[in-house]
Amino acid sequence: MRILAVDTTTWTGSVALLEDAKLVCEVNWESRSSHASRLLSSVDHVLEAGGIQIRDVDGFSVAVGPGSFTGIRIGLSTVKALAFASRKPVAAVSTLRALALKLAGPRTDLLCPALDAKKGEIYAALYQNRAGELAEAVAQGAYAPADFFRKLRARGIIHFIGTGADVYRAEITDALGEKARFSRRSPFIGYEVGRLGYEELKNGRGLDGKDVEPLYFRKSQAEEKH
Repeated sequence: MRILAVDTTTWTGSVALLEDAKLVCEVNWESRSSHASRLLSSVDHVLEAGGIQIRDVDGFSVAVGPGSFTGIRIGLSTVKALAFASRKPVAAVSTLRALALKLAGPRTDLLCPALDAKKGEIYAALYQNRAGELAEAVAQGAYAPADFFRKLRARGIIHFIGTGADVYRAEITDALGEKARFSRRSPFIGYEVGRLGYEELKNGRGLDGKDVEPLYFRKSQAEEKH
C-alpha cells in the first residue's frame, strides 16, 4: 500500500511517501509564515523519488491538529483536494500522537508530546507505550501548563517532545524533577503520520476526504473576535 502523508500543523512541515509502514522518501522544511509555497512542490518531489504519480497512491494520511489553525487548513485542504481527484481514502491523524510515536521504543514507557499553543497554554497529552501501541493516559487537549504538569507528578519517568516542552522546560523540571526526560529528536513527523495512517487504512478505517475534520481544542482568533 502506497501512502502519501502530510503534516503542516506546526512551523515544521513534512511530506512523506510510504510503502506500507516503510519510508520511501520524506521532505522536511521550516516555515514561520506559510506552508502553502512548499507543500505541493514537496508532494511532487516525493512522488518523483518514488517513481510514481498521484494516481498510484493508495491512500492519504494527514495530521489534522492540534496546532496552527492556518497550517492545519493548508494541509487539510490540499489532502482533501488530492483525495477527491484520485478517489482515494484519507486517514486523519493527531499531531500529538504522531509526535509521541517518534519516542516510542523499548526503553520508553510514558511519552508526553506538548506543543506551545500560545496565550499561556499548551496542547498536550500523555501516552503509555505498550509494545509500540500508544494508549492515552491523559487525554489530549488544551491545558494551562501548570495544571497539566501537576497531572503527571504521581507517574514515573516521562519522555517529553515538542515546542511546549521547549518553552516550558523549567516548569516541567520544577514539577517532575529527575523524572523528566527531554528528547533531542527532530520535530518533523511526516513519516510518523504515514505510519499511523497506514494502520487506519489497512484496517479499512480510511475516510472520504470530505468527511475529514480538523482537530481543534479552542477557537481561532477570528472566531473569538466574532
